[in-house]
Amino acid sequence: MFGIDDPGIWMAYLLAVVCLVFSIYWGISRWNRDYDSDTKDGENKSQSKIVNNQHNSEL
Repeated sequence: MFGIDDPGIWMAYLLAVVCLVFSIYWGISRWNRDYDSDTKDGENKSQSKIVNNQHNSEL
C-alpha cells in the first residue's frame, strides 16, 4: 500500500499520528486552565518540605 511494504515504517507513521492526536487533545483540554493556582500549590508544597527538613535537622 502506497509503496511502503515494511511494517516498521507503518508503525512509525501510526505512532506519529497517535502522538499528533494526543497532543491536540492535550492542548484543547488544557486550553484555559489556570496555571497560577497550580504553581502556588507546588510552591507551598516545596516550602513545607524545606521547613520540615530544617525542623528535622534541628532535632
